[in-house]
Amino acid sequence: MKKIILTIAAVCAVTFANAQDKKEKSKGGSSDMKFGVKAGYANTNFTGDADTSAASNFYIGGLVDFSISEKFHIQPELLYSMEGADESETNLDFIRIPVMAKYYVAEGFNLQAGPEFAFVAGGGAVKDALKSLDYGLGIGAGYEMESGLMFDARYNLGLANMYDGSGFKVGTTSFNIGLGYRF
Repeated sequence: MKKIILTIAAVCAVTFANAQDKKEKSKGGSSDMKFGVKAGYANTNFTGDADTSAASNFYIGGLVDFSISEKFHIQPELLYSMEGADESETNLDFIRIPVMAKYYVAEGFNLQAGPEFAFVAGGGAVKDALKSLDYGLGIGAGYEMESGLMFDARYNLGLANMYDGSGFKVGTTSFNIGLGYRF
Protein backbone atom coordinates (compact mmCIF):
# COMPACT_ATOMS: atom_id res chain seq x y z
CA MET A 1 0.00 0.00 0.00
CA LYS A 2 2.78 2.43 0.88
CA LYS A 3 4.44 1.74 -2.48
CA ILE A 4 1.22 2.59 -4.33
CA ILE A 5 0.83 5.87 -2.45
CA LEU A 6 4.46 6.83 -2.97
CA THR A 7 4.20 6.00 -6.68
CA ILE A 8 1.06 8.13 -7.08
CA ALA A 9 2.69 11.02 -5.19
CA ALA A 10 5.84 10.76 -7.34
CA VAL A 11 3.83 10.73 -10.59
CA CYS A 12 1.83 13.77 -9.44
CA ALA A 13 5.00 15.63 -8.46
CA VAL A 14 6.79 14.87 -11.75
CA THR A 15 3.70 15.79 -13.82
CA PHE A 16 3.29 19.02 -11.90
CA ALA A 17 6.98 19.91 -12.19
CA ASN A 18 6.94 19.28 -15.96
CA ALA A 19 3.82 21.38 -16.40
CA GLN A 20 5.33 24.22 -14.36
CA ASP A 21 8.57 24.07 -16.34
CA LYS A 22 6.72 24.18 -19.68
CA LYS A 23 4.59 27.09 -18.52
CA GLU A 24 7.58 29.08 -17.31
CA LYS A 25 9.43 28.47 -20.57
CA SER A 26 6.44 29.46 -22.70
CA LYS A 27 5.65 32.64 -20.73
CA GLY A 28 9.13 33.54 -19.62
CA GLY A 29 7.95 33.88 -16.02
CA SER A 30 6.67 31.99 -13.03
CA SER A 31 3.32 30.30 -12.55
CA ASP A 32 0.34 31.82 -10.79
CA MET A 33 0.06 30.41 -7.26
CA LYS A 34 -2.60 31.43 -4.75
CA PHE A 35 -3.11 30.36 -1.15
CA GLY A 36 -6.45 30.03 0.56
CA VAL A 37 -8.50 28.76 3.45
CA LYS A 38 -11.73 26.81 3.44
CA ALA A 39 -14.27 25.29 5.81
CA GLY A 40 -17.65 23.68 5.56
CA TYR A 41 -20.29 21.12 6.35
CA ALA A 42 -19.59 17.41 5.86
CA ASN A 43 -22.28 14.71 5.75
CA THR A 44 -20.24 11.57 6.48
CA ASN A 45 -20.84 7.84 6.87
CA PHE A 46 -19.21 4.44 6.66
CA THR A 47 -19.79 2.10 3.73
CA GLY A 48 -19.40 -1.64 3.23
CA ASP A 49 -20.42 -3.99 6.04
CA ALA A 50 -20.89 -1.16 8.56
CA ASP A 51 -24.58 -0.63 9.40
CA THR A 52 -24.53 3.05 10.35
CA SER A 53 -26.46 6.25 9.71
CA ALA A 54 -24.91 9.41 8.26
CA ALA A 55 -23.74 12.15 10.60
CA SER A 56 -23.32 15.91 10.30
CA ASN A 57 -19.72 17.04 10.75
CA PHE A 58 -17.36 19.77 9.56
CA TYR A 59 -13.97 20.33 7.95
CA ILE A 60 -11.47 23.20 7.94
CA GLY A 61 -8.11 23.75 6.29
CA GLY A 62 -5.92 25.42 3.73
CA LEU A 63 -5.13 25.11 0.04
CA VAL A 64 -2.70 26.14 -2.67
CA ASP A 65 -4.01 26.76 -6.19
CA PHE A 66 -1.47 26.32 -9.00
CA SER A 67 -2.47 27.67 -12.38
CA ILE A 68 -1.18 25.29 -15.07
CA SER A 69 -3.07 27.07 -17.85
CA GLU A 70 -5.98 29.48 -18.07
CA LYS A 71 -8.52 26.64 -17.79
CA PHE A 72 -6.58 24.00 -15.82
CA HIS A 73 -5.43 24.27 -12.20
CA ILE A 74 -4.06 21.84 -9.59
CA GLN A 75 -5.22 22.42 -6.02
CA PRO A 76 -3.66 20.42 -3.17
CA GLU A 77 -5.37 20.90 0.19
CA LEU A 78 -4.62 20.09 3.81
CA LEU A 79 -7.83 19.59 5.80
CA TYR A 80 -8.84 18.63 9.32
CA SER A 81 -12.09 16.71 9.05
CA MET A 82 -14.42 15.34 11.71
CA GLU A 83 -16.10 12.25 10.28
CA GLY A 84 -17.95 9.11 11.20
CA ALA A 85 -21.55 8.06 11.58
CA ASP A 86 -24.48 8.99 13.78
CA GLU A 87 -23.42 6.49 16.43
CA SER A 88 -21.17 8.40 18.89
CA GLU A 89 -18.47 5.72 19.23
CA THR A 90 -17.76 5.93 15.48
CA ASN A 91 -16.55 9.53 15.42
CA LEU A 92 -13.09 9.95 13.87
CA ASP A 93 -10.75 12.85 13.21
CA PHE A 94 -8.91 12.80 9.89
CA ILE A 95 -6.12 14.80 8.32
CA ARG A 96 -7.09 14.75 4.63
CA ILE A 97 -4.89 15.64 1.67
CA PRO A 98 -6.93 15.95 -1.52
CA VAL A 99 -5.09 16.87 -4.73
CA MET A 100 -7.77 18.21 -7.04
CA ALA A 101 -7.47 18.87 -10.75
CA LYS A 102 -9.76 21.78 -11.60
CA TYR A 103 -11.05 22.52 -15.10
CA TYR A 104 -12.79 25.86 -15.64
CA VAL A 105 -15.82 25.38 -17.90
CA ALA A 106 -17.00 29.00 -17.59
CA GLU A 107 -15.84 32.21 -15.91
CA GLY A 108 -15.30 31.28 -12.23
CA PHE A 109 -17.06 27.88 -12.50
CA ASN A 110 -14.91 24.73 -12.31
CA LEU A 111 -15.26 20.97 -12.21
CA GLN A 112 -12.94 19.09 -9.85
CA ALA A 113 -11.62 15.55 -9.55
CA GLY A 114 -8.62 13.95 -7.94
CA PRO A 115 -7.12 11.52 -5.45
CA GLU A 116 -7.37 11.99 -1.72
CA PHE A 117 -5.24 10.56 1.08
CA ALA A 118 -6.26 10.64 4.74
CA PHE A 119 -4.77 9.73 8.09
CA VAL A 120 -6.78 8.96 11.22
CA ALA A 121 -5.75 11.58 13.79
CA GLY A 122 -8.00 10.55 16.66
CA GLY A 123 -11.54 9.69 17.57
CA GLY A 124 -13.82 7.28 19.34
CA ALA A 125 -13.44 3.65 20.30
CA VAL A 126 -13.85 2.46 16.70
CA LYS A 127 -10.45 3.90 15.72
CA ASP A 128 -8.67 0.98 17.40
CA ALA A 129 -10.35 -1.44 14.95
CA LEU A 130 -9.46 0.61 11.87
CA LYS A 131 -6.34 1.17 9.80
CA SER A 132 -4.80 4.61 10.08
CA LEU A 133 -4.67 5.30 6.30
CA ASP A 134 -7.55 5.94 3.92
CA TYR A 135 -7.42 6.84 0.25
CA GLY A 136 -10.10 7.63 -2.24
CA LEU A 137 -11.45 9.83 -4.99
CA GLY A 138 -13.09 13.22 -4.82
CA ILE A 139 -15.33 14.78 -7.47
CA GLY A 140 -17.12 18.09 -7.34
CA ALA A 141 -17.70 21.58 -8.62
CA GLY A 142 -16.84 25.05 -7.45
CA TYR A 143 -17.43 28.71 -8.13
CA GLU A 144 -14.81 31.41 -7.47
CA MET A 145 -15.50 35.13 -7.40
CA GLU A 146 -12.96 37.76 -8.41
CA SER A 147 -12.91 38.98 -4.79
CA GLY A 148 -11.35 35.62 -3.77
CA LEU A 149 -14.50 34.22 -2.17
CA MET A 150 -15.19 30.66 -3.31
CA PHE A 151 -17.88 28.02 -2.89
CA ASP A 152 -17.64 24.30 -3.59
CA ALA A 153 -19.47 21.01 -3.28
CA ARG A 154 -17.64 17.70 -3.35
CA TYR A 155 -18.37 13.99 -2.99
CA ASN A 156 -15.56 11.89 -1.51
CA LEU A 157 -15.55 8.12 -1.87
CA GLY A 158 -13.05 6.19 0.21
CA LEU A 159 -11.60 3.23 -1.70
CA ALA A 160 -9.62 1.61 1.12
CA ASN A 161 -10.90 -1.10 3.41
CA MET A 162 -10.36 0.66 6.72
CA TYR A 163 -11.08 -2.43 8.85
CA ASP A 164 -7.88 -3.75 10.46
CA GLY A 165 -8.79 -7.42 10.25
CA SER A 166 -10.35 -9.90 7.88
CA GLY A 167 -13.88 -10.81 6.85
CA PHE A 168 -15.33 -7.32 7.27
CA LYS A 169 -15.23 -4.31 4.95
CA VAL A 170 -15.50 -0.68 6.08
CA GLY A 171 -15.05 2.35 3.85
CA THR A 172 -15.70 6.08 4.17
CA THR A 173 -17.89 8.46 2.24
CA SER A 174 -18.76 12.14 2.57
CA PHE A 175 -20.59 14.93 0.84
CA ASN A 176 -19.07 18.36 1.56
CA ILE A 177 -20.38 21.87 1.02
CA GLY A 178 -17.86 24.60 1.70
CA LEU A 179 -16.90 28.22 1.66
CA GLY A 180 -13.41 29.58 1.26
CA TYR A 181 -11.21 32.53 0.44
CA ARG A 182 -8.14 32.73 -1.83
CA PHE A 183 -5.55 35.44 -1.13
